[in-house]
Amino acid sequence: MQAARMFLDASGSAPMTNRTLEAFHAGLADGWADPSRLHTESRRARQLVDAAREAFADVLGTRPEHTHLSHSPHTGLERIIAGIFAARRGRDRIVGTAIERDATLLAAHHLAGGNVTTVPVDTLGHVDLDALAAELAVPDVALAAVQHGNHEIGTLQRLDQVAEVTRSANVPLVVDATASIGHGASPEHWDALVANPADWGGPSGLGIVALQPRTRWLPSWPEGDDWAPGGVFVPSVLAAAVALQERTEQLESTTERLRGLVARVRATAATWPGVDVVGDPDERLPHIVTFSCLYVDGESLLSRLDREGIAVGSGSACTTSTLEPSRVLASVGALSHGNVRLGLHPGVTEEQISRLLALMPRVIADLRAEAGAPEL
Repeated sequence: MQAARMFLDASGSAPMTNRTLEAFHAGLADGWADPSRLHTESRRARQLVDAAREAFADVLGTRPEHTHLSHSPHTGLERIIAGIFAARRGRDRIVGTAIERDATLLAAHHLAGGNVTTVPVDTLGHVDLDALAAELAVPDVALAAVQHGNHEIGTLQRLDQVAEVTRSANVPLVVDATASIGHGASPEHWDALVANPADWGGPSGLGIVALQPRTRWLPSWPEGDDWAPGGVFVPSVLAAAVALQERTEQLESTTERLRGLVARVRATAATWPGVDVVGDPDERLPHIVTFSCLYVDGESLLSRLDREGIAVGSGSACTTSTLEPSRVLASVGALSHGNVRLGLHPGVTEEQISRLLALMPRVIADLRAEAGAPEL
């Protein structure tokens, strides 16, 4: 009998729990009306949206009136970068790290006409603080974009130190927290922050933008538009809030268990010949691990594992073409081809990880043999 499928690619999109699905269905029943209108049905839908915004704000550490909903995390990144850039008249350069996701860097290039500087990271993925300070010392920087946790290698940035640098230069700090909210303590140091409900087990098609009260921004979109032109889908908003509440309630136990599974994967994969485990082993997201395999094609590796009933990620998680060689891995000096990226959701078991670890050496050896690679 074929083994049950295993989904180990929950980096950016995690399965919804029964509690979240029930909330989504409740939203369909009670939140179908347009929240912007004044009749009873619309007021009921508006109450659901307002309650969800309060829940998001509570976890993110801001106020509901400074918490906005967008149609996706990518749209949220685009709008907040555009809004802060518009408010910083006379400053026409944007600074980001070399491992920011493409949505951030492409938005920055579009707004700044290509006047974007990327700051290098070390081999573990931490931003070079001296290089960041040097770039921000030039008074032409509109904003600095720095991830909280990297969605490919799992490294957590030291945002307290990053924020000290940006505050000293009087430069707003935009934090991409799309890979970290729901997986640990929310970051405390930011001027604007973007989160992704799908990453913590909510529906896709929704982004959360949080601002500090002090953060200045200007609408850089057509008059009358909001952060989500045309409105948001109320059932998705309600389900996202319930999913975040559920993750928060179980955060300590889930984080400890997944961190243990990731540590087991890292330790075991490091013993395989020609395999490089990337990212900071300690300062990291608890659910993500990536390793690269010498002389192995990433697409072939993903396909072989899929045939074995195991869904993993490979290639670049920061681009729309996911099988492109990883720019993030290249930035930390790691092998950018033949990589396996695991994103563990709370439903992953010890037995599933055992099955993966038992299978991987054979799959890697078979693919190397098929490619005519030398023995390691």
